[in-house]
Amino acid sequence: MGKSIDRIGIIGGGAAGFFTALVTAKLSPETEVILFEKTRQPLAKVKISGGGRCNVTHNCFDPSALSRFYPRGEDVLKKAFYTFQPRDMIEWLQERGVSLKVESDGRMFPSTNTSQTIIDCFMKEAKALGVTIRLESEVCSIEKTDEGVTLTLKDDTKVPCSAALLATGGMQRSYALAEALGHSIIPAVPSLFTFNIQDPRLDGLSGVAVPLAKVTLEGSGIEAEGPLLITHWGMSGPAVLRLSAWGARYLADKGYKTNLLVNWVPSLPEHKLREEIISFKSANASKQILLTPLFGIPKNLWRKFTEHCLMAEHKLWAHLSKQDLHTLVQVLCKSVFPIDGKSTYKEEFVTCGGIPWKEIDPKTMQSRLCKGLFFAGEVVDTDGITGGFNFQNAWTTGWIAAHAMIEL
Repeated sequence: MGKSIDRIGIIGGGAAGFFTALVTAKLSPETEVILFEKTRQPLAKVKISGGGRCNVTHNCFDPSALSRFYPRGEDVLKKAFYTFQPRDMIEWLQERGVSLKVESDGRMFPSTNTSQTIIDCFMKEAKALGVTIRLESEVCSIEKTDEGVTLTLKDDTKVPCSAALLATGGMQRSYALAEALGHSIIPAVPSLFTFNIQDPRLDGLSGVAVPLAKVTLEGSGIEAEGPLLITHWGMSGPAVLRLSAWGARYLADKGYKTNLLVNWVPSLPEHKLREEIISFKSANASKQILLTPLFGIPKNLWRKFTEHCLMAEHKLWAHLSKQDLHTLVQVLCKSVFPIDGKSTYKEEFVTCGGIPWKEIDPKTMQSRLCKGLFFAGEVVDTDGITGGFNFQNAWTTGWIAAHAMIEL
């Protein structure tokens, strides 16, 4: 270990900042670690994430595979995950008495099913390690000095530090601190959100879920697969959230107004789908189309779609014409819905944008423009899809920054 340092300032009391403070204090007990949080409540996003359960990480332990869940930052994180990945975070928590459970989709939550378990663990660790937590303490400027950096608080208090970490998340106002030191900013736009869609084909279907659908932004080539949920405002579910992440900038440029293509049966190519419908028609000629849903499609959804596209409430399979067949296949493979705006996913808010990676040394998370200034978490232009990946980015980048800061 290099020469010990006297004081490290952590700006931002969210997941990335708080975890970095804990790791730093553990690695270098002689160092004064001060965490500055602008609000009264640290770890606010941890508190509400995962519906209040905290989706800590994901049980993907292959760095290469894990990195592919990040629309931005994949190449950098692939290397970073060899340093600290979900398995390491699981172990870190276990050593402090917190066990995690894995859900069917790979998401990992505290076994207690409450985010308070994570918060309590972090707060207990901070107290044990002597981390100073200063709430309602806004850092207004960072000045480069010969000894490191000096932080100036809103009340004009100056705090000299050997190093400082900026972990203020993806809020636009937080970037001014880095901009003042010469950093450029990739404008932040929302990354995880649901789609507002007003369409009569969805009326009365709120709460209907499809286990697997493929969604595409028309004309963009951007697509995603996964469960899809119809809501009273439009569409949500993992498929839509993933698409919003991969298409974040495209959708922002479009003003969140474009067409969504939905393939309700992505497991079958169009020609195979057509063949199975023809076969079913032959074997079930006397049955009503509206009352015999195919391909595992929920009955209410099937009824709504077939009623809308075939325009015949009591039509039998025997009466399905070639044109009807073509129309039905198109509805199942390529339904078109107009997106008219977005809604925040639950109470969570994730952005893409921030400090560009070219201005950061990914091996240390230190600024290439200002020695002694480090970054972690969402303040950097990296974001993951839903599933615990954004928290893992916070843990990994914070771990790397902590190890580098104590070596200055």
